[in-house]
Amino acid sequence: MLTTRHLMTEDLIALRETDSLLSAKRTMDEARIRHLPIIDENGAFVGLLTHRDMLAASVSRLAEIDDETQEEIYAGIPLKEVMRTDVAMASPELPLRQAAEILLTQKYGCLPVVAGGKLVGILTSSDFIRLSLELMDALEASETATEEDLEP
Repeated sequence: MLTTRHLMTEDLIALRETDSLLSAKRTMDEARIRHLPIIDENGAFVGLLTHRDMLAASVSRLAEIDDETQEEIYAGIPLKEVMRTDVAMASPELPLRQAAEILLTQKYGCLPVVAGGKLVGILTSSDFIRLSLELMDALEASETATEEDLEP
């Protein structure tokens, strides 16, 4: 049986709850990610910051605030003030199908994977798209091989 352990990303980028919203924005921009796990000083998972949360915490562009002022505002906001703490999590042993159902039905973009309170991975909808592409490639290769076997 496939579990979240088989598909999750283990090479994680995470910030601490005391880091600023500015550091989160820069990290997300540089790494081109939309979900940022937040950990405490012991590595325990304490929350999640999403791109949507970042937008909700930002000052509207309609306020005509320049980028420098916006960054100053972000620098003064600790992540513990804007992160989500009511986050669905998965264990590494959670069946992959069940994880997919959670992402789909709850409309989550990711599931942090936690073992013993520590963040050990993250499973995103992009991971499932990547898996789908691999399965489609394998299916096409199988169909091509079968067609070749049928040729006289």
